[in-house]
Amino acid sequence: MKTCIVGAGAIGGFIGTRLAAAGRAQVTALARGQTLQALRTEGWRLQTAAGLLHAPAQAEDDAARLGPQDLVILAVKAPALASLAPQLAPLIGPQTLVLPAMNGVPWWFCQGLPGWEQAPLRSVDPQGNIARALPLAQVLGCVVHASASSVQPGLVQHRMGQGLIVGECGGGSSARAQAVADLLAHAGFDASVSADIRRDIWFKLWGNMTMNPVSALTGATADRVLADPLVRAFNSAAMLEAASVGARIGCPIGQTPEERHAVTARLGAFKTSMLQDVEAGRGIELDALVGAVQEIAARLQQPTPFIDALLGLTRLFGQVRGLYPATTAAAQSGNIAG
Repeated sequence: MKTCIVGAGAIGGFIGTRLAAAGRAQVTALARGQTLQALRTEGWRLQTAAGLLHAPAQAEDDAARLGPQDLVILAVKAPALASLAPQLAPLIGPQTLVLPAMNGVPWWFCQGLPGWEQAPLRSVDPQGNIARALPLAQVLGCVVHASASSVQPGLVQHRMGQGLIVGECGGGSSARAQAVADLLAHAGFDASVSADIRRDIWFKLWGNMTMNPVSALTGATADRVLADPLVRAFNSAAMLEAASVGARIGCPIGQTPEERHAVTARLGAFKTSMLQDVEAGRGIELDALVGAVQEIAARLQQPTPFIDALLGLTRLFGQVRGLYPATTAAAQSGNIAG
């Protein structure tokens, strides 16, 4: 299976190295800058508890030099996808599958829901560029339950988790989703197929949408966020709002905030991906994690004061540090960020 990894950072490098080393897929990468050079000179590299996993790599910065693929795995940061998506056309043939292994709510999440018609989520796809470039009929949903970080360009450190959930955006089972899951399982992932991938996406988001921005705002590791009773209560209140929104769009949460906090606490003193981005001076994935939830709630005319506060505070924090784009006064005063 011809497979292209778009964005060979932490998660892209994690998946790409495993697939390349397993040998069942012909793996290439669309990358740029130092990561591109590192892949060309050093190949795929993944540091694991068992040692360094290595495989040769073919990497390009122009999709036209790679041509149509069987599978395109998107592992870029969510804010980058709107401008990148139109450049991926040479990779996508009539049978190509697109698998976004990304954080937060994807652009297609509300398509097909009553009342949404084909309108994109403005928070994650402001101009509809992603929806136009990536045919929904060829997209599979994906949830990543793993933690990895880029030690240096082209070298990824795996920290915990091996889980990848794949599913049809519209729900149900399919041979093509199973084939992708089988490919990932052969490469050593705990891969499974979900009959309701939207619910799986919302469930992961439910825990990440508070811990990520709060840790970024405070600079605190997850254990310290949970140890402060006032901050913990704030997170719980925002999570209850998100659970209520989820219940109205067919994504109910079968867990209490305290039960999720207990799961998170067992992971110890870790830095969230958003905190890592802040410390590295990278843009933050605020819209996919929080803005999209607030947008959906606004569309449902459901008040979300805690989510609103979280979005506003983190947005301003990011703007002051140049990690989130400036917005117009009208957008800032309205219900939709961006």
